[in-house]
Amino acid sequence: MHIKEFKGKVALVTGASRGIGKAISIELAKNGATIAINYNSDLDAAKTTLKLIKKLEVNAEIFKADVSKEKDVKILINKVEKKLGSIDLLVTNAGVLHLSKDFLELDYKIWKKTMATNVDGTLLPIKEVLPGMIKRKFGRIVCITSVAGLGMRPNMITYGTSKAAVIALVRNLSSAVAPYVRINSVAPGLIETDMAKLFDKKTKKNIIKDTPLKRLGTPQDIANTVFYLLSEQSKFTTGQTLVTDGGKITLP
Repeated sequence: MHIKEFKGKVALVTGASRGIGKAISIELAKNGATIAINYNSDLDAAKTTLKLIKKLEVNAEIFKADVSKEKDVKILINKVEKKLGSIDLLVTNAGVLHLSKDFLELDYKIWKKTMATNVDGTLLPIKEVLPGMIKRKFGRIVCITSVAGLGMRPNMITYGTSKAAVIALVRNLSSAVAPYVRINSVAPGLIETDMAKLFDKKTKKNIIKDTPLKRLGTPQDIANTVFYLLSEQSKFTTGQTLVTDGGKITLP
């Protein structure tokens, strides 16, 4: 572990109550960051994340907000900065997934909800924190995407499209906010979280079989990658998507 890499920094993690977001929050706290734990619906889970972080003797607070709504996000950022200080590190992790058997089953209401959560829920927090980061000449942003945004997923058309949009957003924003703000994304494969429960045992078994490292990922695997991209170890890296899926997908 890299001791106190983020001491004196404030980190906002969206969708931080469970799974990947929870692991990221704890990893950043271990490295000295003050943590703003965002959640939308599961207060008990958010309290559990807070309790674990408090054991590390690091400052942290819980903030409820629907990051797909502009008003909620404006209030969220304002509250975080009033309570904890200016946001130095942002991780956009909130997301939803819906599986469908074929395109004809695609529900437009689900499409709109998915795009709102996965795309707007990424853009809006970034939009709110960027002016301050640019003014202070420091900012680090990591967006959680998915390998579904990099390949063909006929049973995840809506989700895959939303994640491809986030990858494109990161790539296009990176030069616009440089040189003081760095923005990258992480594209996980299937990770052992609540979202993975949507897949049956046969599907998971086939994914593991096709994965060179022969296992599903863990939330900690993703937290480690996020740590790297936020840290000074990656200070010459921006606009990139780092695939973390056990080698199943490789980029040229």
